[in-house]
Amino acid sequence: MTRVIMHGCNGKMGQTITSLIAADEEIEIVAGVDARDEGKNPYPVFAAIADCTVQADAVIDFSVAAAVDGLLDYCAEKNLPCVLCTTGLSEAQLAKVEETAKKVAVLKSANMSLGINMLLKLLKEAAQTLSPAGFDIEIVEKHHNQKVDAPSGTALALADSINEQMNGGFEYVYDRSQVRQKRNAKEIGISAVRGGTIVGDHDVIFAGADEVVTFSHRAYSKAVFGKGAIQAAKFLKGKPAGMYDMADVIG
Repeated sequence: MTRVIMHGCNGKMGQTITSLIAADEEIEIVAGVDARDEGKNPYPVFAAIADCTVQADAVIDFSVAAAVDGLLDYCAEKNLPCVLCTTGLSEAQLAKVEETAKKVAVLKSANMSLGINMLLKLLKEAAQTLSPAGFDIEIVEKHHNQKVDAPSGTALALADSINEQMNGGFEYVYDRSQVRQKRNAKEIGISAVRGGTIVGDHDVIFAGADEVVTFSHRAYSKAVFGKGAIQAAKFLKGKPAGMYDMADVIG
């Protein structure tokens, strides 16, 4: 049995994971952390991670960027593996994640779904073939109107996957409205759409002369992210210090 702390338990993802774990005999939530305790969870809830006194095997984090520093400090102090799913972290916070991983196991992923992580692999092969053939690359991501960060962490991860395969030769362009010039061949355009209740749509477009190849991923519910996070927590239990990602989980 894997015992986890749900960091951000009363958010949408926290509640989704709470429901999924309730039906999973291999894992249980032993405590939650949230600024507000609405009394709706079958486990104790603490206002801050520093207040948590419950022993666990890992923590699943779906909170906000402002809460991540305290979480990392707690995990390092308690030697508690962390599945870090919060996006929109600053450069300083990303550096702190790397430092924390020298002391404890940290699994960080911009997107926890199996489909997205398979797509990350496929894009490397596609870029290696299509980019030298003159195909331009554009990424369009769509999310619900409550998402505060843009572009999404997943869109950036998709761009990074391509760029790493191509030896970092691309520049990211987020807004073309202020520059009147032709598109550079060595750039990846990233566009964000916000509206309605879109869970998460990502299109990676390879546009060549007279043909277009598009890789698409559609998430129809937040459950796909929750299932991935749960598998990651099971995987991370007992792992030595270091940085991990979903590629380690799916093998």
